[in-house]
Amino acid sequence: MSATNEFRITQIVDNGQMVQLTLIENVSTEPISQKQMIMENVSKRVDAETKEQIMPLLEAMLQAQPTVNIKSYQQTQITMGMPKSRYESMGRPQVGETIQVNMKKN
Repeated sequence: MSATNEFRITQIVDNGQMVQLTLIENVSTEPISQKQMIMENVSKRVDAETKEQIMPLLEAMLQAQPTVNIKSYQQTQITMGMPKSRYESMGRPQVGETIQVNMKKN
């Protein structure tokens, strides 16, 4: 089983002989507010009649709360080391650039 994923380089450490790259999954995440998550979860768990009664009250209560945005997806992070010659043969990718990593399960 094999999948190729795109990662963005966030850090490069070069000690002269070895190069260490820190990568983070290159995906776009959309922040979601705590208020929105609470409203959606309550809406899913109650019947229509109850929802009609409690949603206006819940909305009023949440209006007074500060908006806290959270990321809706936890990104994968990888740190890998390689000989400097291997890094140079890859074209010396820099911080902010993306590389593809083949995730292969044997």
